[in-house]
Amino acid sequence: MKKLLLLLSCLLTAVLFSGCGIQHPDTVSYVLEAEPSRLDPAMTTALVESNVELQIFEGLTRLDDDDVLQPALAESWDISPDGRTYTFHLRPGIEWSDGTPITAGDIEYSWKRVVNLDVASENAYMLFCIDKAEDYFNKKASADAVGVKAVDDQTLVVRLKEPTPYFLNLTAFHCYYPVPRKLVEAKPDTWAADADGMVCSGPYKIVSWNHSSEIEVVKNDRYWDAGSVILDHLDFPISDSQATRLTLVESNQANMTVEPPPADQERLEQMGLYKIAPYLGAYYYVFNVQKKPFDDVRVRKAFALAVQRQGLMKYIVRGEKEAAYAWVPPGLKDKATGRDFRKEGGNLIAEDPAKARQLLKEAGYDDQHPLPEVTLLFNTNEMHKAVAEALQAMWKENLGVDVNITNQESKVFMATRAQGDYQLARASWIADYIDPMTFLDVFADDENDAQYHNPAYNALIAKAKASNDERQRMAYLHEAEQMLFDDCVIIPLYYTTQPYVAQHYIRGYHWSPLGLVDFKKAYIDESERK
Repeated sequence: MKKLLLLLSCLLTAVLFSGCGIQHPDTVSYVLEAEPSRLDPAMTTALVESNVELQIFEGLTRLDDDDVLQPALAESWDISPDGRTYTFHLRPGIEWSDGTPITAGDIEYSWKRVVNLDVASENAYMLFCIDKAEDYFNKKASADAVGVKAVDDQTLVVRLKEPTPYFLNLTAFHCYYPVPRKLVEAKPDTWAADADGMVCSGPYKIVSWNHSSEIEVVKNDRYWDAGSVILDHLDFPISDSQATRLTLVESNQANMTVEPPPADQERLEQMGLYKIAPYLGAYYYVFNVQKKPFDDVRVRKAFALAVQRQGLMKYIVRGEKEAAYAWVPPGLKDKATGRDFRKEGGNLIAEDPAKARQLLKEAGYDDQHPLPEVTLLFNTNEMHKAVAEALQAMWKENLGVDVNITNQESKVFMATRAQGDYQLARASWIADYIDPMTFLDVFADDENDAQYHNPAYNALIAKAKASNDERQRMAYLHEAEQMLFDDCVIIPLYYTTQPYVAQHYIRGYHWSPLGLVDFKKAYIDESERK
C-alpha cells in the first residue's frame, strides 16, 4: 500500500509540474518556494522576488563570485574627496532586451520613483542617503531637488546627504535597478505582474509566467556581458510545499531548491545533495517595548536571560545554524581594523535563569503577583511553531511564567507586527548590503516594529552615517549595538545559514551572503551528469 501511495504521489507531482522540469538539455531549474507577488524591483521585499529579479535586471554594480563589488551597467565612477558626490559613467551601447538604450535618465527616473510617496515603495528608506530623497518622500521637496541627475545619456551624478561608505554596495541592491520607464508609465500597476511585454536588463529575460506554476527565462542576447552567460534557459517552477520541492529535485525534474525539510538532512547529506550557503541574517524575537509587561526593561531582560540556545540549536533548529548572543552576525568586517565586527564586539547577552528570576521579582512579579497574560506571535510555519514551543517551555521552567503562543498567516502577521499590535513576536532580518549598518539602522527607524524610540540610539546611528572616518564610524556602531542590549529590545536566537539541495552537476552559480543565488555564470557539467 505504501509503495502504491508513493507511486501515486510521484505521478501527481509529475502531472502538476509537467510544464516545468527540464525542457531543454541546457536548462537549470530552480524551484521557488512561493509565487512572486510581482517582479518590480522598486516594490518587492521578499527573497523569492529578489532572486528572480537578480537574473533579469542589473544595477550600476553587481557582486562577483567573491562578493566583491564590480562595475555592471556603470563602467566606472568617480568619488569626490568629501565622499558626498558620485559620478557614474555608464557603459556605451547598453540596451534593454527590446533593443532600446539604457540611459542615465532611466536610472534617475527609477531612483526617484522609489522615493515617490505616491508609488508607496517599502524600499524608499534605502535611498534616503541621497540628498533630499527623504524630503521628497515626505513631500517637503520637489523631485528636481533630489540629488540624482542625468547629465547626459551616459553620465549620472549622485549627491549624498552625508558620506555613506557603503553607498556603492547599495547600488547593487534590487531597488536601485533601473526599470523601463515607457512600460512602467504605460502599465503602472501591471507591468511587472506577468511576462507580457516585460523588458529586462540582466543576463536573462522573462518569456513566460504561468502563475503559481512556473516562470521561464532565457538568455538575454542584448545583455552587455552576454558572453559570460552560458545557459540558454533558466526555469523557476513554483511550490510552497517543502516536500514537493524536494521531490522535484530528487526526481531530476528540477536541479535546486532551498529549505529542505530538516528531518531529511542526514539522508540528503549521504546522497550529496544537501548544501549550506552563507547567509547574513538573524532569527530573533522582538519586544513591543510600549506594551505591558514589556514596557519594563527588567521584564524584557528576564525573558531574554531565561532563553537557553544550545538545546534549541541541537534539537529544534539544526541545519548548522550558530547561536546568537548579539545582533550583528559574523561575516561583516570592520574596514578600519580588518577584523570581524562580531568578534570585536563579542557577546552582548548571556544565559542566566537565576538572574532572570531576580529581575522579574524586582519588577514586582512573583507567585503572589503573576505577570499579566503574555502572548508570543509568530507567522504560520512548522519551524517557527517548534521554536515558539521550545521557548514557551523554557520560560515556564526558568521563570514559572505561562506564555500563550499564537500564529497568523504571513501577510497578516507582518501587518500586525508593523502596527505594533503584539507583545512579543518572531522576526528575522537579512542584510540588504554588506555593512553592519544594515542591521543597526533597523531600530533607528521611527516606525520600527519594536516601537523603540531612543534619541541616544538614533543620535549614534546619525553620527555613524555622517562620519567619513571608518574607525570612528565603527565605534559608533558598536556603541549603538550595546545600547540595544542595555535596553533589551530583542532576544537574538541564531544566525542564519541557507540550507539548500542541488544536483552535483550544476556548476557556476553563486550564493551571496545576502541570500541571493546568481545564475549568471551557471552551467551543467555534462561530464558529471548521468
